[in-house]
Amino acid sequence: MPLPRITYQSLAFVVAAGVCALGARGAVILVEDSSADEVREALDAQGMDWATVLADGLQVVIEGEAPTEVSRLHAMSAAATAVDGARVVDNMSVRPPSDVAPPAFSIEMLRNQDAVSLIGLIPAASDRRALIARAEAFASDDGVTDLLNTADYPVPQHWNAAVTYAFRALQILPRAKISVSEGHVAITAISESAAQQAEYETTLSRQIPNGVSVDIDITAPRPVLTPFTLRFRIDAEGTATMEACSADSTDARATIISAARGAGMTGTVNCTIGLGTPSNQWASMASLGLNAANEIARAGASATLTMTDTDVRLIAGSAMNQSVFDGIVGRVENSLPATFSFTAELPPPPTEAEAGAPPPPQFYVTLNTEGQAILTGRLADDLLNTSAGNFARAYFGASNVIMATRVLPDGLPQGWSTRVLTGIESLSHLNNGSVLITPDTITVRGETGEVNASNTISQFLINKLGQNANFTVDVDYLEALDPIAGLPTPGECVAQLGALNDENKIAFDPGSAQIAGSSLRVIDAMADVLRGCPVDLPIRVAGYTDSQGRAEMNLRLSQDRADAVLAALRMRRVPVSSFTAVGFGAADPIASNDSEEGREANRRIAFSLIEEEGPAVPEAEAEAETEAEVSALEEDAAAGAEAAAEIPAPEDAAEVTEPAATETEPETDTEAETDAPEEPAAPEVNIPEDAAPAPENVPRVVLRPAQN
Repeated sequence: MPLPRITYQSLAFVVAAGVCALGARGAVILVEDSSADEVREALDAQGMDWATVLADGLQVVIEGEAPTEVSRLHAMSAAATAVDGARVVDNMSVRPPSDVAPPAFSIEMLRNQDAVSLIGLIPAASDRRALIARAEAFASDDGVTDLLNTADYPVPQHWNAAVTYAFRALQILPRAKISVSEGHVAITAISESAAQQAEYETTLSRQIPNGVSVDIDITAPRPVLTPFTLRFRIDAEGTATMEACSADSTDARATIISAARGAGMTGTVNCTIGLGTPSNQWASMASLGLNAANEIARAGASATLTMTDTDVRLIAGSAMNQSVFDGIVGRVENSLPATFSFTAELPPPPTEAEAGAPPPPQFYVTLNTEGQAILTGRLADDLLNTSAGNFARAYFGASNVIMATRVLPDGLPQGWSTRVLTGIESLSHLNNGSVLITPDTITVRGETGEVNASNTISQFLINKLGQNANFTVDVDYLEALDPIAGLPTPGECVAQLGALNDENKIAFDPGSAQIAGSSLRVIDAMADVLRGCPVDLPIRVAGYTDSQGRAEMNLRLSQDRADAVLAALRMRRVPVSSFTAVGFGAADPIASNDSEEGREANRRIAFSLIEEEGPAVPEAEAEAETEAEVSALEEDAAAGAEAAAEIPAPEDAAEVTEPAATETEPETDTEAETDAPEEPAAPEVNIPEDAAPAPENVPRVVLRPAQN
C-alpha cells in the first residue's frame, strides 16, 4: 500500500533539517578551529608557549600558568589582536614567586616635646608593646601616636641596634625626627643654642653602636650678633689673622672666607652666622676691605681692617708709602656700598723724640696651665688695685690669684682702669695665656677650648673700648681643652668605674644592702668620674651574691644592693635616669663558692654598658620592656637555686627569716635576707667661708665634632 504523500513530505523536511544541522556544526567547528589557530599563532609570536588555547563556540579560552602578572596581561592583549577581545576568556593562573624579597623595614620617630609619633613597618618578631612603652617613658599621657605596621619576615641585621640607638637619641632630643632603617639612623633635630647643639652631637656621636651608620643634622637658632663685627690683620711679614668674623648667611660667609684666603689667610677660618646684619651688602663690604688690606700687605706694610656694623676702619703700618696708600683708599671709597662709612689711617713714622722716650706703662696678666693668674704692672690707685684683684678672683678663684702690681699713677692715660678690667675679663675665655695692656694697644694670646673664643674676645673688646680700639687677639683652639669634645667615651667611663671597683671593692654591711662606710670613698670617686662623662649613659649596675642561702633571698639581696649603689650615685648629683639596677643573685660566679675567698669575690657590684653585654644578654633584650628583664631574672634565680642546691650551706647560713639585729652580728657576709636597706646618708660638704663667688656664666660655642 503506497505511503501517503504527507509522509514523504515529512521525511523530506527531516532530512533537510539534519543536513542543515550538520552544516551548521561544521561551520562552528571551522570557526572555532580558525579562532583558536589565530590566537595560538599570536601567542607563539610573543614567545608565550606556556599558554594553552581552547575553543568553546565563539569563545576562546586561554589556560596555563603565567610566569608573572605582566605576562598574563600580555597574553590577553596578544589574543585580542587575533579575535574580538570580548570573545577571549581568561582562565590563566600566575606562578607564585619563589623568592619574594623582604620589605624594607623602617621607622619614622617624631618628637615634639611630650608628643611622640611612631610610623613605619617593623618585623613581626619585634616587641611592639616594648617600643610603645619606650616612647611613653618620655611622652605625656596619651602622647604616643602608634602608626606601626608589621610584616612576618626575618629581622634584618643590625636592626635592633639601630632601633635601640634611635630611642636613646629620641630621649635626648626634645624636638627631633629620627629615621631608622637596617643598620642606618638619620637624625634631624633642633637645639636651643650652639653650645647645646655641640653637646648633642658629641653625646650622640660617642654612643653609635658597631655596625650602624648615623647621619646627624642638628641645627641651632642663629644668635643675634651685636655689633656685627669683622677684624682682620696682616703683619709686615704677611701673616694673616682673622680675629673676629660675622656673617648673615652661608653664602656671605663663603664670600668672606674666600676673600680672606685671597689675602693670605691659612688654616681654619671661624666665621659666625647670626642675625643683626646692618646691611645686605655686609659680605661685599668685607670682601672690598679684605682686598684693600691685601694690597697694603703686598706693598710691604702691615694692615688692620675693623668692621663694626656700618663703620669700617682700615689702618696701615707706618712703612706704607703715602701715594700707594691713597690709591688703595681711593678705590675703596669709590666702590663703597651704601650705608657704610669708611675711615683710612696711615700713622706717621715715630719722631726722634718719640723714639728716645721711656717705655709706656704696662699692665700684664698671665694665666698658667694650673689656673693661676698673676697680675703685674702699674695701677692708678689703691681702689683700682683692690678692684682688679677682686675681679680676677671672681673669674679664676680666690686662691688662684697672685698680685704683683704697683700703685704708680704718674703717666697713666685716661681710661686705664677700663682697659685693665677689660683685659682681665678677656683672659677668662682662655685656658692659659696672657694679656698685655699698654696705652695704645691690648694684646691677648693663649690657648682655649672655645672654638670661637677669638671672635668672642674681639667683639667684647670692641664693645668695651670702642671701634677705634687697637688690639691683637692671637688665640689657638685645642680640642683637648674643649670641655665637651674632650669627654671620655662611654666605654672609657665604664672602664674607669671598673678600675675603681677593682682597686677598692664596693662592700656592704653583713647580710644587708647598706653600703659599708669604708666604701663611701669609692662611691664618691665613681660619682666624680660619671659627672665628667657624656649624659644618658646606658649603664647597668648589676648586683651578685655567693651561693649560700636560698636563691630567692640572694636574688632580692642582690637587687637591693644594686638599687643602693644607684641611690648613692643619685644622692651625689649623678644623672642616673639612663641607668638600670639589676640583681642576678648567685648567677655568673667569677670564682668558686667552695672557699671563703671565692664567695667573697662573687659578692660584688659590676658596671657595664647595656649595648655591650655578652651572650647572656642578647641584642633583642635591649628592646624588650620590663617583662623581658623580669623573665631573665627568673631564669637567673633558677640557676642560682640549682647552684645553691649543689653546695650545702653551712649551719650559720641556714634559712633565716627576718633576723633581729644583735651586738654579736657575724663579721662575714652570709647573704641572709634582711629588711629593706636605708639609703646611705649624703656626705657632708664643707664650703670655705672665703670662697669667691663664681663668675657669670659666659656663653660658649664649641666645635662640632667629626661624625663617625
